[in-house]
Amino acid sequence: MKLFKRLVPWILLAFAFFILPVMAKNDVFGFSQFRLNLFGRYFALAIVALGIDLIWGYTGLLSLGQGIFFALGGYAIAMHLLLVTQNDFTTGANGLPKFFENYGVDNLPFFWQPFWSFPWTLIAIWLIPAVVAGLVGYLIFRNRITGVYFSIITQASLMVFYHFFNGQQKLVNGTNGLKTSTTEIFNIFVGTNMQVGSDDAQILFYRLTLIILPIAYLICKFFTSGRFGDALIGIRDDEARLRFSGFNPVPFKVIVFLVAGGLAGISGALYTVQSGIVSPQYMAIPMSIEMVIWVAVGGRGTLIGPIIGAVVVNYLRSLVSEALPEAWLFVQGGLFIFVVVLMPDGIYGWFKNGGFQTMLAAFGFPKKSSTYPKLEIDEGYAAKS
Repeated sequence: MKLFKRLVPWILLAFAFFILPVMAKNDVFGFSQFRLNLFGRYFALAIVALGIDLIWGYTGLLSLGQGIFFALGGYAIAMHLLLVTQNDFTTGANGLPKFFENYGVDNLPFFWQPFWSFPWTLIAIWLIPAVVAGLVGYLIFRNRITGVYFSIITQASLMVFYHFFNGQQKLVNGTNGLKTSTTEIFNIFVGTNMQVGSDDAQILFYRLTLIILPIAYLICKFFTSGRFGDALIGIRDDEARLRFSGFNPVPFKVIVFLVAGGLAGISGALYTVQSGIVSPQYMAIPMSIEMVIWVAVGGRGTLIGPIIGAVVVNYLRSLVSEALPEAWLFVQGGLFIFVVVLMPDGIYGWFKNGGFQTMLAAFGFPKKSSTYPKLEIDEGYAAKS
């Protein structure tokens, strides 16, 4: 039974990788290419949720600024695609991305230059967010800023980045963002230039996301296992005692915050190519708060839970928005309250720890004990005692 439980996630992953694209291509049971693209985005968002679970669920650091690193990864891949694509949709008369013409920019800004290189872009997608996260984290943790103050600072940092990118019209197209759906990917197949927004490219990105997702899971599993994982839990439960035991928690917190930033960058890049655009809205406060909600709903401190939460919450959002576009915020708030009150361990933890019996306990119907009644009815035990 335990082996079957361990195999279930991998069976579902194989089903999503091999079967769902075929169903989408043939429109089986109404599962269209549009739905497949949505699930590709959800799986991409599950990667950033894993990073949040690493720093919040295991280390106790509630970051409200993961949108910074998510957006940086998206901008990195978008800048590369806009540079290497030469077509009427994306390229202006001066050979630069078309939006530069609108602001009279004739020379490519210096920080765009490295993104001509595809290998550098693949590195920058995770390296730039990781470095930024490491620097921000070090400055915060070395000053022993924790708890609500840490959350406030990360959210304040988010607002700084949001307003900076939002106002840089000449550098990154400001509030309009960078569109990738009409760009092209070169050399995926010999002699073939594939438009990013095409169905074939989207299936490719979908499967690439499903390959990277379990890798991200295993990375988080590595950091939460062994003595390093024990140190993270020690930081979460009682950092003062950990310091008293001779451990310096700063390196541990910086490392996990850096790793979470890198995962957010990868997530942002995959989400950008599947949504068709990256903009400063990825750095807006609601986006980062929603990321935390996914982890809480799925079950923080579990690694499986954030994946479930990201997919379930976002798919529910899609269904509700299609039926009642203005009702989603109310549904999201109600869902969060429901989980916090009746399912504090999230969806995954709820199933793992007793399901409905745990929920009934919140209404004053505790679980029945298998030993306590025997103290009264087992005469032999009573005589021995």
